[in-house]
Amino acid sequence: MTRYDKYKPSGIEWIGDIPEHWEVKRLKRFAKICNGQDHKSVYELDGEYPIMGSGGEFGRANSFLHPGPSVLLGRKGTVDKPRYVDFPFWSVDTAYFTDIYEITNPRFFYYLCTTINFELYKYGSAVPSMSQEVLNQIEFTSPPTSEQTAIATYLDRKTAEIDRIIAYKQKLIVLYEEEKQTIINQAVTRGVDKTVKLKPSGVEWLGDIPEHWEVKKLKWLHGTMSGGTPKTSDSNYYEGDIPWLRSLDLNNGDVTDCEIRITQKAIAESATKIVPLNSVLLAMYGGAGTIGKSGLLKFEATINQAICAIIPNEQTLPEYLHYFVIFYRPYWMIGAEGTRRDPNISQDDIKNREFLFPPSKEQLDIVSYIEKECSRLDTLIVKYKKQIALFQEYRTTLISEVVTGKVKV
Repeated sequence: MTRYDKYKPSGIEWIGDIPEHWEVKRLKRFAKICNGQDHKSVYELDGEYPIMGSGGEFGRANSFLHPGPSVLLGRKGTVDKPRYVDFPFWSVDTAYFTDIYEITNPRFFYYLCTTINFELYKYGSAVPSMSQEVLNQIEFTSPPTSEQTAIATYLDRKTAEIDRIIAYKQKLIVLYEEEKQTIINQAVTRGVDKTVKLKPSGVEWLGDIPEHWEVKKLKWLHGTMSGGTPKTSDSNYYEGDIPWLRSLDLNNGDVTDCEIRITQKAIAESATKIVPLNSVLLAMYGGAGTIGKSGLLKFEATINQAICAIIPNEQTLPEYLHYFVIFYRPYWMIGAEGTRRDPNISQDDIKNREFLFPPSKEQLDIVSYIEKECSRLDTLIVKYKKQIALFQEYRTTLISEVVTGKVKV
């Protein structure tokens, strides 16, 4: 790539040398930082203008604070994701919006903001925050306005190309994940023998199943148990050596690690109990994104009250049972209770649901088939995730190199 003819020290360690005719200016010389405002008074379901935060749009308003273009910067919560907005909008009070000066190209200013190392400037451990005072003092390179425009145009084009490649690879990953789910669904409801005779299952959503398979309520073959949460205010219950799992620890795969550990005293004085190895764990509530999530427990552990553990026995291969639970996830919502704000399923409901139980040999064949086919797809998924990470890294590096003058466009 082309470099400028002459450079000079910027005086800023992370910037290094800059083109000789460029300047270094603080953020407040590029734009004025303005406070967002509470949106309750302007909220309207079908409002004309978007209500924006640093995380994106989350509502509509009948009025706007700024006509755009502007760069949104997080004040609380998501503080490390500057967002460019080129239309009229209302900004919430957890975000700053910027009134960009005429001498500043708005897109160039946006790219500058993406280079901020927010880790150096944020404060607050529970809720990350940024102050106007700190943001205003952050130093950037400042080329002439005509060069700002040329840089912004170049980066718009190059980052769009990179984003298209990333989006394509992300789409492939979604397709491979869907293919994995299809493999699991077909294997646990039809088996791996394509010539097997079928019979009606008697369960509408299951349809036909191999004629020698059994449909049984879970409670006829497996016991279940739930857990509890030791008082978080009692330090004697925590920092022990016994794993304690929450529904957010379930990832629809093997559960091999645990963030929180409790003490024997916590077990003795709360509702939580030891759950055996190879239990299938199922999230009973916690929102639409959590309910029905599962995990195959690879160590003894305790669980909280939001999890139901299906206890293993000799008649069912734990891996097969877990794959069936993965297949079953959409169906938990049929008849799910609504006693909480979010839908939830009960332990009694889980016990009374119909499960498919093939002979033990077929369970083993099914598990082997699923693991082989999903492993093939997982290899591709890992490859594309690595490629995406490299393109994202390249995108970040490209922006930094161009806006600091290391590359001439």
